[in-house]
Amino acid sequence: MKKKKEMSFDTLYKLFIYVALLTLAVSIVVPVAWVFLASIKENSEFYGNPWTMPKGVYFQNFIDAFQKAKMGEYFMNSVLVTALALAILLVVALPAAYVLARYRFRGSKLINTMFMGGLFINVNYIVVPIFLMFVDGDKLLKNLGGSGFFLNNLFIVALVYASTALPFTIYLLSGFFVTIPRDYEEAAYVDGSGYFRTMVRIMMPMALPSIITVILFNFLSFWNEYIISMTLLTSDAKTLPVGLMQLMQAQKAAANYGQLYAGLVIVMLPTLILYIMVQKKLTQGMSLGGLKG
Repeated sequence: MKKKKEMSFDTLYKLFIYVALLTLAVSIVVPVAWVFLASIKENSEFYGNPWTMPKGVYFQNFIDAFQKAKMGEYFMNSVLVTALALAILLVVALPAAYVLARYRFRGSKLINTMFMGGLFINVNYIVVPIFLMFVDGDKLLKNLGGSGFFLNNLFIVALVYASTALPFTIYLLSGFFVTIPRDYEEAAYVDGSGYFRTMVRIMMPMALPSIITVILFNFLSFWNEYIISMTLLTSDAKTLPVGLMQLMQAQKAAANYGQLYAGLVIVMLPTLILYIMVQKKLTQGMSLGGLKG
């Protein structure tokens, strides 16, 4: 009797898990699929039943979104900012994480504690102080006879992205570097390899799963970031999420819904494709860097 009760309990528990997962999947897949279908509808089709299938494939929505709404320009700005931010982040975070994980020196604990404290700072809370600092910096440059540099600069936005992502990135990478045995470094030193060469040629290739995770995780974060780019880019040089919000406001007033949903697809598609391709590596790298560290 006890075995039957245990089996029935396990069956009910598994059934509950399957139903919960199925409900979660449907709640995510249905809205995404609806946006994709809506992006290829003509504008007149939105005035009937919104759940009807499109009568055909209307690609003009994407053409209008790229050309008239400048989504193509915003797309390239997002690509540039994301690439620059990732490059700056890796150049700074990789050596910092390696040194903090493998060496002990005066002040290393304090530096490590400060980086860990950065994990608990919400970036949205410090956007206004950053903006005011940049405004004062531009005023100083203009008083000295120059022009503004800090605001409406894609490189500065990328630099802010990389700076705000440093605490989590260093935490993840240092957690992985700690797990690597010191025998590899000692063997490299015996062969005459220096500190920098050992880090680049031996340690970084071994930390590749965690590095891939850092790249993927921060790509998704930078690509979809809205608050910082909206605050620091006040001219026409906008990133894709900011441009999408302006498109939403404009097209709601003009009742041009096809172009609006085409813009949504342009924003979502790169992240969806990337996540589908590398979701296993993403979760594996997170567990390697976070749990073992």
